[in-house]
Amino acid sequence: MKSLRIVFFGTPEIAAIELEHLVRKGYNVVGVVTNVDKPQGRGKVLTPCEVKIKAEELGLRVLQPKSMKDEEFLQELKSLQADIQIVVAFRMMPKVVYAMPKYGTFNMHTSLLPQYRGAAPINWAIINGEKLTGITTFLLNDKMDCGEILLQQEIEITDTMNAEELYNIMAEKGKKLITDTLEMFESGEVKTMKQDLSLPTKPAPKIFKQDTYINWANSANNVINFIRGLAPYPSAKAIFFDFDTEKEYEFKIFEAKIFDKSIRNAIGDFWIEDKSKILVQCSDSVLEITDLQLNGKKRMPAKELIKGFRINGVLKKK
Repeated sequence: MKSLRIVFFGTPEIAAIELEHLVRKGYNVVGVVTNVDKPQGRGKVLTPCEVKIKAEELGLRVLQPKSMKDEEFLQELKSLQADIQIVVAFRMMPKVVYAMPKYGTFNMHTSLLPQYRGAAPINWAIINGEKLTGITTFLLNDKMDCGEILLQQEIEITDTMNAEELYNIMAEKGKKLITDTLEMFESGEVKTMKQDLSLPTKPAPKIFKQDTYINWANSANNVINFIRGLAPYPSAKAIFFDFDTEKEYEFKIFEAKIFDKSIRNAIGDFWIEDKSKILVQCSDSVLEITDLQLNGKKRMPAKELIKGFRINGVLKKK
């Protein structure tokens, strides 16, 4: 029986995927809360997020509060008479919101809590070279990602997986985890596990542009993990200094692999081999960049870039 009245909170694509799944499976979603439309592009046109677009396609009532403490919003939310609220990739909310329904509010987080609390757990798990991660549903409280755990699902991270691929896997597996969590509440057999807040954990803070520049003094494996963890968005970046023009160019780098485990040049040196390979010296190995994008140009394989861009310089951390 799917009688619980549900209010869904979310913003990006992964949340829209979970929302659609709930509606298609017959769950009683009585309202959706998402961010206000934001100006996008050169024309700064007000643009709705993925969750709003999906909610309107599904014919759902949408609330877009500027403040989660706005009295008009709180009254409107209360009028929906939710039994439970679900959060997927949304901002922090006050107790007056998360404690409003009879069963409270649960969140789906893209890590195995208590590890990787924060805004970018998918990225940081790959950057740090983890082999295992997962998704967690947990009850919200007044501390970020610290509430009691409901269910978890482990997910393997392969050596070649990037952030987009892991994101897609989590979006798919999240469908079942959320519905399994709802079934616990519907059956009245809810079991939780407290997080041990005294344990050392790895954080997952939001990633800003200044955090995306590659440090070539790291090992080649660490550089590859960094590239995978930011691919394809926001993407790992490098600044190329051209000795011939004495100008700097910015690259986005999407894929790389170890060419050989040797020290041939100074760290950050950047050269062409066999007229087909772009190589860079890291601290312990030579790295081959295979897929990249020069600022202002389209993404392309390294072989294509070599045809139209003379390379004589060095890569550096901004």
